[in-house]
Amino acid sequence: MSSKNSQQIGESRIAECCPYCQSKNFVKRGTRQNQYQSVQLYLCKNEECGRTFTAQDVKGKHFPLNVVIEGMSYYNLGFTLEQTCSLLKQKFNVNPLPETLSSWLNEYSGLCRYERLRSYAVKMCKPKDTIEVVTMAHRQLYRFRYHHPKTVLMLTEFKNRNLRRLEEYLNAVSSETPHQYFEDGERMSEVRSKFSTADMIVKSKSNYANRLAKFVLQTVSENKARHEALQRFFIANDSCTVATEVPVYIRREDITHMENILKFKISDDQKIELKGKKKIDIPRLLTGHIDLVQIRNGQIYIMDYKPNATKECPIEQLTWYALALSRLTGLRLFEFTCAWFDEKDYFQFFPLHVVKKIQTKAIKPRKRMVQFKDGTKVEVPRGNSGKVIIV
Repeated sequence: MSSKNSQQIGESRIAECCPYCQSKNFVKRGTRQNQYQSVQLYLCKNEECGRTFTAQDVKGKHFPLNVVIEGMSYYNLGFTLEQTCSLLKQKFNVNPLPETLSSWLNEYSGLCRYERLRSYAVKMCKPKDTIEVVTMAHRQLYRFRYHHPKTVLMLTEFKNRNLRRLEEYLNAVSSETPHQYFEDGERMSEVRSKFSTADMIVKSKSNYANRLAKFVLQTVSENKARHEALQRFFIANDSCTVATEVPVYIRREDITHMENILKFKISDDQKIELKGKKKIDIPRLLTGHIDLVQIRNGQIYIMDYKPNATKECPIEQLTWYALALSRLTGLRLFEFTCAWFDEKDYFQFFPLHVVKKIQTKAIKPRKRMVQFKDGTKVEVPRGNSGKVIIV
């Protein structure tokens, strides 16, 4: 295959700061060319630094990093080393040796933890059947991906055995999703009604997702391609991610049931506020698409990639996702955890704490304290303070 017909390789992100002094005062300084890629060089204008750098952390690779990533993803889908090298030849017009691919897998084994499941998965289905891919036209195109063998293997772990209803829902997405709902319903991401922050804590910590995002996004130059790149890598190489762009919806009667029977606090007297609108009656349908769904530690994790995660607080959006997936699977909201992340930060919370409030007795309730990383302690508000406590 000629290079004219093969995909572009050697693509990398635009630098955001100097990796040596963190200065954002830098200029382009030509490119470095090798056989397969052209790497943009930058010159730091900080007088105390003045070093030349690139936007990629990975150095000294003969092949571009996105070719390395594609090779690892193909291999973890179940292809052999030789088959993977052949696929890279067809896609990028490059020809790495099987030994080279094997060295990549060894070097990045810490980032591709699906390796521990791969030997079992290849016995369950062929590589081309490992991930089900469905493109859904829901006002815009969404690409649902579902990893069949990984889901089965994760649910065999003792802690996760009570989550099998999630597998039933994911199995039915391609054949039973009511696509007309996503044409008519309001978007969950457009809801502006705020949930009560009483008894709620958001935990900030370093997570494995940060490492994966930092690694993958080195190869992405356009912001709009970030979600797709992350989803493709997570679904193929991460040991916990079982589905991406999962369609979910919740009906007005579902919300009514949760409020009247489960005693959840969701709406304000059957009214919510949408973006650009005043308060309206709860719409007949609310719809959304979850970036990443993971199974780990006896919980279903609903995860959303948010660039500049520290400036985001998508508690409402993620809580609506959890409410919808809970209703669609029949699993308790207790079994869901919500999180958002980027390359540097990761935040998570329990959606049950958002909608189910502790019923205080007549006597004065005991204070609930949390400790920040710097050692200071604060009381968790029993009332709706409007502020989110992040620890």
